[in-house]
Amino acid sequence: MFVKSRTISLRKNKQIEINTRTNKDFQGRLEKTKSLPDIFEVVKAAVWECQRKSRGGLMLGLANLGNHPQGFFGAFYPVGSNVIVMNKIPLERIKETRKELYKPYVFHVLLHEYLHTLGYMSESGVRQMALEITKDAFGEEHLATMIAANTAHFFGNLVYPDATWGPDEMKMELVCGFDRESANYIG
Repeated sequence: MFVKSRTISLRKNKQIEINTRTNKDFQGRLEKTKSLPDIFEVVKAAVWECQRKSRGGLMLGLANLGNHPQGFFGAFYPVGSNVIVMNKIPLERIKETRKELYKPYVFHVLLHEYLHTLGYMSESGVRQMALEITKDAFGEEHLATMIAANTAHFFGNLVYPDATWGPDEMKMELVCGFDRESANYIG
């Protein structure tokens, strides 16, 4: 379980440091996930814990957004929509090279795009906010935090080396049951 330290003041300027356990256990929750919607639930919980903001009714589309060894789109959020479009190329590459990166990478990408859906549009601001939320949820040494701090360090496992191609015809498959807060009724 993730342990945080905090300092409390006692009488006459005496301070002691105590450890408090978070009741959220984000690391354990992420490890137990089995699907993209499961990981997204951890993302939403982390954002709620740190920012007290949330949004429902989102969809996730997976598409081939292309590959370039020096960079790529991991995902994007069309402003004003209710869909996050995620590049399935890095997901396939991670499964081929380092499966332990899969959940931390997905967490990072979904967190970044989820913050955009909440109205944060500055790329640098969202990157910083995603890093802070990830650090708070998982600590400094977790792979998700390392990815948030320096995605480029992991490019070798995210792109196909020596191969460049553009996106296909933007065929997108929707992930069923992605946002569990969405209403499932006809009004």
